[in-house]
Amino acid sequence: MALTVKRNVTPRAAAALLLPALLATSCTGERDNGPRPAARSSSATPHGYVDGAHEAAEQQSRLLLNDPDSGNTRVLDLVSGTVRGTEPVAGAVRLETDGRFGYLHTAESTHVLDSGAWMVDHGDHVHYYRAAIRDIGDLPVGRTARVRGDIAVTALTDEAGRVVLHDRSELEKGSITSPRTLPGTYTGPVVPYAGHLVAFTGKGGTARPAVLDRKGRRVASPEAECQDPRGDAVTRRAVVVGCADGALLVRERNGTFTAEKIPYGDDIPEEQRATALRQRPGSDTLTAPAGQDAVWILDVTERTWTRVSTGPVVAANTAGEGSPLLVLETDGALHGYDIATGEHIARTQRLLTGHQRVGAEAITPVIEVDRSRAYVNDRDGKRVFEIDYNDGLRVARSFDLDIEPALMAETGR
Repeated sequence: MALTVKRNVTPRAAAALLLPALLATSCTGERDNGPRPAARSSSATPHGYVDGAHEAAEQQSRLLLNDPDSGNTRVLDLVSGTVRGTEPVAGAVRLETDGRFGYLHTAESTHVLDSGAWMVDHGDHVHYYRAAIRDIGDLPVGRTARVRGDIAVTALTDEAGRVVLHDRSELEKGSITSPRTLPGTYTGPVVPYAGHLVAFTGKGGTARPAVLDRKGRRVASPEAECQDPRGDAVTRRAVVVGCADGALLVRERNGTFTAEKIPYGDDIPEEQRATALRQRPGSDTLTAPAGQDAVWILDVTERTWTRVSTGPVVAANTAGEGSPLLVLETDGALHGYDIATGEHIARTQRLLTGHQRVGAEAITPVIEVDRSRAYVNDRDGKRVFEIDYNDGLRVARSFDLDIEPALMAETGR
């Protein structure tokens, strides 16, 4: 598959050629001289061994890209700079990921694509893996379904609130087996968290959290309410759900689940609510558009909301932890704002070729963020830009593609 990579400086991909001779120390103190082969040695199974995968010393990021009109789908390897075509998926309206698998939602079904890149976080250390890219198949849920997953299960919630669980290990083997259907219905997506499932129940716009075991049995009912829940995210500290008056955190500590509200502090018009939460995966700093020309920043650690005035917002995200707020605006440029002060601190040249449509039915560009780079997809220009957000929003690389990448998601983080 032809791909042109334009480099402004030495790209991150070069790091793959400069892997240290010694991998980062694992929790067993092993030494390693590079990616681990899939073949099992005659000695004891190494710590972190995954059958059929190679372990690497650095993050193995890949971008999943789809053109809904043609159905053309690509996987862009950000370490090697190579691109691969996969099974076409026409008419996709949304693309979700759980860190490894991509879920392309069409009107009739949801296509599952194994990106072959993922990480396993053990808290004090992380393992990075790469494997073959595979089309897994289609799930019988359409455009309004929501998919949430962890290392054990994938939960699909349909428009009626019915939930089915897929065994993650079966997806990893390349098969879609018969899922387990949970009893009852729920409000919003059911989220795997801390070995359980966080769900919401209720009618009339008021929902209450319920913690379920993996068989769907309720094991905890934290005392809290969430009016009109919309938007969710998982951080290292909690499951976060957007409510009409702020955010609700459902947290596990020492086997006990609790719920805590982070209120806005003022009455917020519905059109300014934070309903599309975005983050660097695992980060405790979340963003969401706050109407047409501002962005909310939710600091889960400090339990605070900050509203930053910007230009007209197309997309927003941040890496958190002192990094700038990144806002893609209708002028086609990426802007950087200081999270603490709201000051405008950086701007790229115009990245996006076409007019940016913003609205409920529009497929808008996204900002994907990892530990050192951000990615912006230019549909009309058939490009993806890699941004060094710690260096004044410098464009580090641009990837010219043979498709219009309207939908994009990053895996391997």
